[in-house]
Amino acid sequence: MSSSAGLAAPPLHRSPLLLLSTHLVVALVALVTVGGATRVMEAGLACPDWPLCYGSVLPTAEMTVRVFLEWFHRLDAALVGLGLVVLAALSWGQRQCLPPAVPVLASAAMVLVAVQVALGALTVTRLLRFDIVTAHLATGLLLVALLSLLRQRLRLALEPLPPGVDGTLTAPWRWWPALAALLVYLQCVLGGLLASQWATGRCLHLLQGCHWLTAHRLLAGAALLAVVALPLKAAAAAWPRPARHLAFAAGLLVLLQAGLGVLTLHLHLSQPLVTIAHQLGAALLVSVLTSLAGLLHPLPSSP
Repeated sequence: MSSSAGLAAPPLHRSPLLLLSTHLVVALVALVTVGGATRVMEAGLACPDWPLCYGSVLPTAEMTVRVFLEWFHRLDAALVGLGLVVLAALSWGQRQCLPPAVPVLASAAMVLVAVQVALGALTVTRLLRFDIVTAHLATGLLLVALLSLLRQRLRLALEPLPPGVDGTLTAPWRWWPALAALLVYLQCVLGGLLASQWATGRCLHLLQGCHWLTAHRLLAGAALLAVVALPLKAAAAAWPRPARHLAFAAGLLVLLQAGLGVLTLHLHLSQPLVTIAHQLGAALLVSVLTSLAGLLHPLPSSP
């Protein structure tokens, strides 16, 4: 394919677009995690105004741990937004030698980050209304997925999988990582809904609203089974090495995530670091599963 040939010239590690997309995925995972820390530490309204904080770009006089979390969350969001603008501009400027999906995904990410900024402002002006906070998390995770997919498209264009490996992948398994990613995403959004309404604490301490926690556990079980199936299938069917690595990483992450979830409930949400680690694991899992879906799906179907 001519687009792949055009991209193949620069070495993989020197591709500016690949480097930028990699940094953006890391920054987005950090953004989601710091957002979770902001909620857990009850710092969502630590800066009472928006977009400034106490009327300043850097509120040194008012700086506390909570103010720093909210301020850093906004700084990371601003850097991500700027990076996405640059990524979209470069993608469209080089669209003749890129996979068609790359500039489209970059543009979609720009639209989503604009929505994310608006939701971030509303979380402050609407005093952390639960539906807005949940939508803010959902949009952040969707950005993680989009950028992870974009990055995988670039990697495939620069370093295609060896020919003949598509015979190891039957049709259902090409779509399985996408299904697993969707289940994990929905599980994360439901978890955000639980957190934004403090439903877990109300269930554990007051036995109120426990249906939300029950739904969260049931969906967690379905997501766990869907993800664990991936490394088992990858080992049994001798998937290509990049796919095996991602599948095993997803399996390890989902087991750690399940353990953190159980520990969070056992500790009755009393340890913020455990809850924050749980959100970090969720963002990483969405990224890894989306990358695996992007790696397996583009392969041509077996005749």
